[in-house]
Amino acid sequence: MRALLLMVLFISSISFSQELKSEGTFKLEVDKFIGVDSYQNTYFIKDQVLHKEGPLGEFVFHNYQFGPITSVDIINPLKVLVFYQEVNTALFLDNRLNEIERINFNELPEFLNISAAGNAGNNLIWIFNIDSQQLELYDYRNQRKTIVSQPFDGEIKSLSSGFTYCHVLTPNALFTFNVYGSFISEKESPGYDKISQHGGNIVAAQGDALVYLAISSENPAENTVVPLNTKDVEITIRDLQLTQDFLYIYDGNLVHTFSLTQSKQ
Repeated sequence: MRALLLMVLFISSISFSQELKSEGTFKLEVDKFIGVDSYQNTYFIKDQVLHKEGPLGEFVFHNYQFGPITSVDIINPLKVLVFYQEVNTALFLDNRLNEIERINFNELPEFLNISAAGNAGNNLIWIFNIDSQQLELYDYRNQRKTIVSQPFDGEIKSLSSGFTYCHVLTPNALFTFNVYGSFISEKESPGYDKISQHGGNIVAAQGDALVYLAISSENPAENTVVPLNTKDVEITIRDLQLTQDFLYIYDGNLVHTFSLTQSKQ
């Protein structure tokens, strides 16, 4: 399997490659690194508590009755989405991590059993329906859903979403859909563990190896998969986040910040 990955990376990197330029590190010892928002606030989870630290100070949120936090979406820092799979509930928090809205999928007119949720903007959230095994867009204002995908074969490993695209990682493939419900592309996964996206750009990790994927909705044939090199710095990848400007990698002790540059081959 690793030989297949190296072959794909070699063929895809003939035309160009992405290079990572180190922009520094900062210390962080937490259970899970979520990411850094556009206002330079850092989000993380420690002891089932969501923390936000930044220029305006530190804010925390917890609801121990809901169990462990499954995921946190900070694409809109003014409306942070927190999902608890154990109780099938999603919460929206304001910029001080106060709860402002709650979606209990158990109490909807049409019960939804979901395993993943992400912010899609405009009163929409991406959800993965366990019962139907399908990706859906849910309008929580009008309590209406739109089925986006055909049923997936088996459980999904990761869902990374935004206001334009949603990327779904399965054991064998990476699927991309747009916010209009259209299928964009399918890429073979040689064993990716984690993905993080910003628009049509994705960084995927397989163990401690990284690849960069550019998704083109106009011409899927132009989609590329190229390796990312941390320039002889060995990093254990526990969590990662891709933003417009930076790639953040958390190794369990430090958050490494990189900028991406493109070089011709």
